[in-house]
Amino acid sequence: MFDTLIDKLKNSTYITLETTPGHSAQFTPTIEKIAELELDKYVDGFSTTDNPLAKLKYNSLFAAKMLQDRFNKPVIATMSMRDRNKIALQSDLLGANEVDVRAILALTGDPANLSDQPHVKGVFEGDSTLLLEMISAFNSGMNYTGKPFAVRPKEIYPFAVVNSYARNPKTLQKKMQKKIKHGALGIITQPVYDVESAKLLLDLIESANNECCGDHKRAELILGLFPITKLRTAQFLSAHVPGINVPDYWIDKLRIASKGGEAEEYKVGFELSKELFEDLKALHPKMHLMTANQFKIAKDILI
Repeated sequence: MFDTLIDKLKNSTYITLETTPGHSAQFTPTIEKIAELELDKYVDGFSTTDNPLAKLKYNSLFAAKMLQDRFNKPVIATMSMRDRNKIALQSDLLGANEVDVRAILALTGDPANLSDQPHVKGVFEGDSTLLLEMISAFNSGMNYTGKPFAVRPKEIYPFAVVNSYARNPKTLQKKMQKKIKHGALGIITQPVYDVESAKLLLDLIESANNECCGDHKRAELILGLFPITKLRTAQFLSAHVPGINVPDYWIDKLRIASKGGEAEEYKVGFELSKELFEDLKALHPKMHLMTANQFKIAKDILI
């Protein structure tokens, strides 16, 4: 399962779909929505998020296990440095390993002060590269301190993330190099909203791979896409989310469309998003689709 995913990432077309577990004791309704739309037939795998924005959600590792069992497709489970110390991170990796949750997206995590839980504190014993180091140790048969395991873990496949925009592109390249150095096989970008930005990111990953570790360690870039169908979403992402750049012409077109009502606004936003998806796929067919569980939009984009 995972060997096929990594082979597609390195040598073929690759598409994964993000799922966001909810504030609920059940993840099954999310799985049923995916099954009803037959989305598993259009993607190579899924991902599960880990309490984004520090809001309490269903556990990403359990959700990943349930998705894999239902669809027989690999799932990249997100793990955040915000909520776990070194012991908890390694313990979760061990438990997940036996049940074959073995693709891990390492995140530093959103600040704890965004949480919906009162007085919560972030752990943050390190950034996401610390988790990548732990995974590297596990893949060598030992824990983070170098103590061999009684039973060697099965191979873990590490992923990382990077912003899709920075005023100084060299900043992005350095971040890519750091994550390649620590073993990331795939680096997923924040949502990309124009082809020129995607081309720049591809140039940066090529330079990062060449300058980091030669052929010893290399990572593939995975272009993130988040369809925008509302003006307020475009304005929010542009103004308040660091590392994302929504072009002015998207906002202008959505502003004009919004005057014609919600249906027109949706139509224009979807057309922009669908066209971008096709252009990005033609440029670099390795993509990660994020829709905040709006799975009908995901299917309409993918078909």
